[in-house]
Amino acid sequence: MLGSEPDTEVVGEAATGKEAVERATEVSPDVILMDIQMPDLNGIEATRRILGVDPEVGVVVLTMFEDDDSVFSAMRAGARGYVLKGAPPSEILNVVRAVAAGEAHFGPEIARRLMDFFSAPRPASPAEALPELTAREIEILDLIAQGHTNAKIAARLYLSPKTVGNHISHIFTKLQVADRAHAIIRAREAGLGREDT
Repeated sequence: MLGSEPDTEVVGEAATGKEAVERATEVSPDVILMDIQMPDLNGIEATRRILGVDPEVGVVVLTMFEDDDSVFSAMRAGARGYVLKGAPPSEILNVVRAVAAGEAHFGPEIARRLMDFFSAPRPASPAEALPELTAREIEILDLIAQGHTNAKIAARLYLSPKTVGNHISHIFTKLQVADRAHAIIRAREAGLGREDT
C-alpha cells in the first residue's frame, strides 16, 4: 500500500521487535509502522528503544489493539500516531503523512477514545473524591497513605494516639475498607499520599 504512493518509500521491514530496532538504526526512516504484538520484543518496548537512539523518528502504531492500556502505553513510549489495522488505507496514509510532517495524529476511533478519557469528569480535589470524610479525616488518611504510623500522625497533628485511632476507625467505616492497605488504595485514587516536598 505505502510503496505504491508517490510520496512514500518503504526502506525496510522487520518481523520481530528486535529486528525493528536494528533496522531502524540502520536505515533511519522518517516514519515507522509498529505493531504492538511481535515476537521477542513487543512494539511498545521496541518504540521506546528506537526513540532512545533517534528521537526524531515518527512511530505510528498500527495494531488490532484499541484498549486504553495499549493506546496510553504507546503514547508514553513516544508513538506519535496510533491507528487500527482494520482502518481504510486512506486513513492509515493520512496518519503516516501527518507524523512524517512532525505532527501527532490518531485514527478517528483512537481520537474519540482519547477525547472520552480526557473529557471524563475527574475530582478536582481529595475532598470532592472523598466527600464522606471530614477535612481532619482526609488529613489523617493522607498521612496514612504516606506511610506514617498512628504515633507519628498523633505527634504531627498534636493529637492523642487514642484520638487518631478513633479517626482511623471512622475513616475505615466511611470508606468501607477493612484495613490500612485498602484505605491507602482509596487514598491514592483520590490523589493523596504524596510526600511533602
